[in-house]
Amino acid sequence: MKVQVRGRNIEVTDALKDYVGKRVGKLDRFIENLGDAQVTMTVEKNSHRIEVTIPVNGMILRGEESTGDMYTSTDLVVEKLEKQIEKYKGKLQKRGIRVVDGQKPPVSAAEEEEAPRLVRTKRFAIKPVTVEEAILQMNLLGHNFFVFSNAETEQINVVYKRKDGNYGLIEPEF
Repeated sequence: MKVQVRGRNIEVTDALKDYVGKRVGKLDRFIENLGDAQVTMTVEKNSHRIEVTIPVNGMILRGEESTGDMYTSTDLVVEKLEKQIEKYKGKLQKRGIRVVDGQKPPVSAAEEEEAPRLVRTKRFAIKPVTVEEAILQMNLLGHNFFVFSNAETEQINVVYKRKDGNYGLIEPEF
């Protein structure tokens, strides 16, 4: 696995890059087919935040930690990713799925019943609105996200509430 390290408001030293590379590289022993890891380090005031994103078999492992020290943040985010990998492997084992040559074998009817299933489909009319109007509508409905047609770009977008209380916008990229 290749580890790409970037820094925002921080100079990524060779020692820090090596440490992150070794710690994140150890995740390779838990599961095969890990893609290249994208690591972003950010320093804001006294907060050292690290974000790690790793593609694996069409899914994405992502962890983010923030402490007063970049080395501690790195250790915590690696622990978080290890737990995500164990959870992912557990789900596959629970369903009896073994990934062979990057493809999953067919699922039997008994296994399909245990898997989560779609229980509701909702349809609603979409009228073009601005991002600000979409945020207002989301808050009025008391939802964590809102799908809307962006009046400025004429594309379907999703606005969502982040853990830090701010908002995020998801735009399609074709």
